[in-house]
Order: sequence, then C-alpha cells, then structure tokens
Amino acid sequence: MGLVTQTSTRPGGTGHAAPAAAGSETRGTPGGPGSTAKRPWVSRPAEAFTVESLTARLLGSVQTWRDYPPSLRLWLLLVPVLAALVGGILRLVRLEAPPKLVFDETYYVKDAYSYLISGYERSWPDKANDAFNSGNPGVLLESPEYVVHPPVGKWMIAAGMWLFGPDNPFGWRFSAALTGTLSILLLSLIALKLFRSLPLAGAAGLLLAVDGHHLVMSRTSLLDIFLMFWVLAAFGALLLDRDDGRRRLAVRLARAAAGNGGIPTAAHLLSGPWLGVRWWRVTAGICLGLAIGTKWSGLFFLAGFGLLTVLWDLSARRVAGIRGWISGGVIKDGIPAFLSTVPVAGVVYAATWTGWFRSEHAYFRRWAEGNPSAEWGWLPDSVRSLAHYHQEAYTFHQGLGSEHPYEASAWSWLVLGRPTSFFYESPQQGTPGCAVEKCTSAILSVGNPLIWWGAAIALVVLLFWWAGRRDWRAGAVLAGVAAGYLPWFLYPERTMFYFYAVSFEPFLILALTYCLGLVLGKAADPPWRRRSGLYLVALFVAAAVLLSAFFYPVWAAETIPYEDWKVRMWMPSWI
Repeated sequence: MGLVTQTSTRPGGTGHAAPAAAGSETRGTPGGPGSTAKRPWVSRPAEAFTVESLTARLLGSVQTWRDYPPSLRLWLLLVPVLAALVGGILRLVRLEAPPKLVFDETYYVKDAYSYLISGYERSWPDKANDAFNSGNPGVLLESPEYVVHPPVGKWMIAAGMWLFGPDNPFGWRFSAALTGTLSILLLSLIALKLFRSLPLAGAAGLLLAVDGHHLVMSRTSLLDIFLMFWVLAAFGALLLDRDDGRRRLAVRLARAAAGNGGIPTAAHLLSGPWLGVRWWRVTAGICLGLAIGTKWSGLFFLAGFGLLTVLWDLSARRVAGIRGWISGGVIKDGIPAFLSTVPVAGVVYAATWTGWFRSEHAYFRRWAEGNPSAEWGWLPDSVRSLAHYHQEAYTFHQGLGSEHPYEASAWSWLVLGRPTSFFYESPQQGTPGCAVEKCTSAILSVGNPLIWWGAAIALVVLLFWWAGRRDWRAGAVLAGVAAGYLPWFLYPERTMFYFYAVSFEPFLILALTYCLGLVLGKAADPPWRRRSGLYLVALFVAAAVLLSAFFYPVWAAETIPYEDWKVRMWMPSWI
C-alpha cells in the first residue's frame, strides 16, 4: 500500500461536510461548475502536499469568478445589484417624508450641520428644530456642544447635506439611504460567497431590502445604519482574507514540500509557514475603526471578529497537516492578526477626530491646559483632553438609565417586543392623503415579523448545525449575531432601544438564508427535491415581500386611515 497520510481532506474548518444548500465548499453554485465527488480520507504524502491537494482540503472546490462562464459571471453580479436596486427604490422614494426632524435626528442631523460649518459640534438655541425644519439651519450658536458619540456617522450624514443641501430632508437622509442600499448589495455578495447559490444570494438581499427595521433606519439619519454598514464591510473583508490566507498557506507549504521530495520537513510541519501581510485583514481593521468611530459598540465586533479570524487560521493549519497548529496559529497568525486589526482600527479611530483636533473651541478641547497632571503631563495636551472627553462619555453611557416610553430590553428584540416609534401624527380630514374623519401618519421601526421570527428560529438551527456538523459558515454567522447582541445583556440597567439591533440584523438575515438553503436542498439531490425546495423558498420570500407591502405605510410615514393603522399594530406593545 505504501506510505499514506491521514491528514484530513475535508473542506477546511467544517469537520463533517456541510450541506450544499447551506453553502458547502464541496459543491459549486447551482448551474455552475463545482465537483460533487467525494474526496478520500487518506492519500499518499507526495500527493497530500501538492498545491492542488492542499487547496482542495483547505478551500474545497471554491473558484474565482473568472472560472465561471461569462453568462453566469453576469448573473453573479446582476442578482446582488437587482436586490440593491429594489432596496434603493424603497429607500429613496419619498425620502423627504416627513418634512421635519424625527426622533434622534434632532441630535445627529444638527451635529452633522455643525461639522459642515466648523468641524465639531456646536450648540443650538431653543426651538432650533423649527428653524431647521423651515429650511433655516444657520441659527447654531458659537458655543460647543457636549456629545457622547464619535464623529464618523455624523460626518457621513454631513456628506449628504453637502451634496443636496442642509435645508431639506432629502439632504439630511440621503447618506443613510445610500448606506442602507449599499449594505443590501454587500449582504447579497456575502451570501453568494458563503452559500455559493444565486437563489440564496438573491433571497438574502431581497429580505434585507424589504425588512421594515432596516428600511426605517435607512430612511432616517441615526448613527446605527452606518455602524451596521462598516461592521458588514469588515465581515466581508475577513471572508476574503480567509480564502486568501488559505491559498497562501497551500502555496507556501507545497513549496516547502517540493523542496524536500514532496513531503515537508519536520521543521516545516512543526508550526507551518509565515503568511505575510494580509491586506484584506488590514481592510477589515480600517472598517472596524470606522465602525467604532460611529458608535463604541463597534468594539465588540472588533473583539468577536478578531477571535473568529484566528480560529479560522488555527483550523486551516490543522487541516493542512501542521503538527503544532495551535502554537503556530497563535504565533504566526494570531499576533499578525492583532497587529493588522487592532492598531489599524485605533489609528483610523483617532483620525476620525481630526475635526476636533483642528478646532480651537470644541468641547473639552482645552481641558488639559487648565488641568495639569504630574503623572500624565508627558502626553500632548490635545491627547489628554481627548482622553478626558472619552472618560466623561463613558461615564455618561454607564449611567444612562433614565426611563423612556420606548425603551426595550435586549430580551425582547428578536421577538419585536417593543419597537421604537420615530414619528406619529394625526392629520385632519381634508389634508393631503386624508379623506376620512381620522387619519394617521407614522414611522414605527419594527421589523417584518415573518423575517424576524423566522430568523430567531434559524439561530437555534444554526447552533445545532455548528455544534453537530461543525460548519464554519454557521459559526461565522452566529459570531456576528453574538458580537452585536450579547454584549447588551451585560448592562441590564441601561436604557436600551430595539433599533440598536440593526447593527447585527444582516447576520440574522444570513441565519435565515442558511435555513432556506437547507430547505432548498443539495445540488446532488433529485430534481424533484430541488424543485420542491426552490418553490418553498420562493413562497417564503414572496410571503415576506407581501407582508412588507402591508406594513410599508407605517414604515414610511404614509397617511392612512386610523383604523388601517390599528390593523397593523399586531401587539399592544407596538403602540
């Protein structure tokens, strides 16, 4: 029989082969190339450490877009673009409604205007909203304003105001709508990368496009939609880094084997090769720095994603046959991963405060000059002042426990227990759109129940598939949900709102899409099974779209009869 190696030849990081419907690396995109043949458990050493064999073990039959025929390549791009187009229409049409600041726009839109004028937040006089709503934003005062959120999201809002003017609601909200639309495109591409299925990629994009929670957050200028976007972009970059790192590992280990008669030396197999600078990981660090620069809750994603990507690398070294895969992965992957993300994110975060550094009168800008320190005096005054600013903001967040009519415990988010009302008016009969005695115009940030309740069930399914089948895709999606959701349980006394959940909503959609993939079936299933699965998936997506059409008026401030509004209030806690 000769020499053999028992190095696993399963797809890297999966353990048991994952179902193709959920994105197995052993199968290609439906309709496209991809092997369904089973690979052997053992192989001769000279065969086990070739580039082809290592790549097959680490990445399965993953292919680049160039490997697909031109007609399929077009659809690989067209499906995500079409999903984003649907989302863009829903977000941009009637974006100016209502023509006034709603909910927390009163803070962030006015702060963004301050950035356009001076580069930092300035105070506003009493009844400033009336002036702003009437198209006269130039009433801000010279004194600085104390705020507790970093600048990135407000700079992004300011970009839309710079393009379309600060005197109209379209300009206030354009950046949020564009960011929400781009996140749909991103999610669809990520779903295509994870599941390698055009139907599932289209379903993921369309479900996010029509969900009411994401829609409302894309049509109002709050910070959370920008946090969600940068987190999702970082996740996408790490997915690309995962493939890139495994390709590098395959090439470098095969090169070492080729120089030793086809088998790596014991020294090479002790810890494996260094993989060099991984630029997609640096990209993820930049995106996470911008996420933290939007809201500090981005720190939890930095920690969660950092741990996730190191675990991927440890698994890759184990599957490649490296004996010291733990020590090698920690030293040769873990330390570079830390240096590629944490310091990069820190530098990017510091750079987002450029407007504050360049100012003379921003809040706490000159604090250090009046508060000398023997212990920290070696630091520049500007750095000490910013550190004090952060300390005060952290204290504020820790003590934020005031009652609010729409506060919602994190336990209630997945079941839509207490959504946030952004806007509510009762137009009089005879006003545009109101032909009955009593009408309502409202913005309720509540998700599509079919999508959210389905996603809540899907999370349980993913836990079983991750633990039982060891499918890395299930683990990756769960990591995104955990990083955005679980930290809120650490602060039970803090005032929280349901709309915070938009930061991890794309991962809920991915969890739901994963389960739709299980319904869709494997590429090797009989045609009747695949056809039945496709019908069921299409039926679910169609039902979600129809339900979104039903709820759309209370997401987009349409004027409807009061009785029609009541019909859409499915729970007493929604009112």
